[in-house]
Amino acid sequence: MMVTLAMNMNEQMLDVIREALIITLKISAPILIAGVVVGLVISIIQSVTSIQDQSLVFVPKMAVMLVAAIVLIPWIVGRLVAFTQAMFLLR
Repeated sequence: MMVTLAMNMNEQMLDVIREALIITLKISAPILIAGVVVGLVISIIQSVTSIQDQSLVFVPKMAVMLVAAIVLIPWIVGRLVAFTQAMFLLR
């Protein structure tokens, strides 16, 4: 009886950790993809124009990632609230 209960709790904890990691990936993916796309576009422009300045990539990438994070705040908060509510309903 006690072994079964412990195994169920371990499986439940693994499910919670797995869900937390998946939520983290879903939340961070759009912001990171925006940064990668901007970095790729600027790298192509740098290759064409032979300009090799590191700050030319860094500043626009950070600006786009910040804008993406601000735009996605309602969606991110909704995901986190749903996850938190699911955690409080676990017993």
